[in-house]
Amino acid sequence: MPRESISQRKLRAAKIIAGLEAAYPEAHCELAYASPLELLIATILSAQCTDKQVNIVTETLFKKYRSATDFANAKPAELESDIRRIGLYRNKAKNIQAACRAIVEKHGCEVPRTMPELLELGGVGRKTANVVLGNAFGVNEGVVVDTHVARLSQRLGWSAHGAPDKIERDLQELAPRDKWALLSHLLIWHGRRRCFARNPDCPGCEVNALCPTGQRILKGAAWKPGM
Repeated sequence: MPRESISQRKLRAAKIIAGLEAAYPEAHCELAYASPLELLIATILSAQCTDKQVNIVTETLFKKYRSATDFANAKPAELESDIRRIGLYRNKAKNIQAACRAIVEKHGCEVPRTMPELLELGGVGRKTANVVLGNAFGVNEGVVVDTHVARLSQRLGWSAHGAPDKIERDLQELAPRDKWALLSHLLIWHGRRRCFARNPDCPGCEVNALCPTGQRILKGAAWKPGM
């Protein structure tokens, strides 16, 4: 695909987003939650873990711990045991308790609604904050960049970077602000259902005509890791 101007890249991005919206009209966060606090906890647990596995654990976890105070006051060993089937459970238990103590002590037991306040909570980075803001509060502060979003951003020619913060800036430049939260869902759903890490289904892809990687593969290029 020839080198594009920023206006051409934005136009192509708009067409891709529209194509993904048509393909996945129900795209949404697949973590199960009923409150901002539950989404915050689930997102902390989801690092290097599947949403399906997190949802299995939180189904019982959220019945036992119903408030930030419950999590903050839990015995560390007991909370670790409650999330043991999730990877990095000891570190995640510490992060959950640190975040919940801050919520109790500094925010009246309510999850804060701004990026700076969320980033001050223990164990909360920009990705987690973006998930909470975009899904619990409907605030388009940024774009969630997980492994799927990073992979598809490179394949679609939207970013040449590997660092999440740089990928996020590239996506924010291409997509209108009111699409930022939705964009991450669309890319994650497409990554899970079509644009797999290995052997992506380019022939069946709904936006292959707009994807430089897909076009190379459809023209006969052999798929290889890194594409």
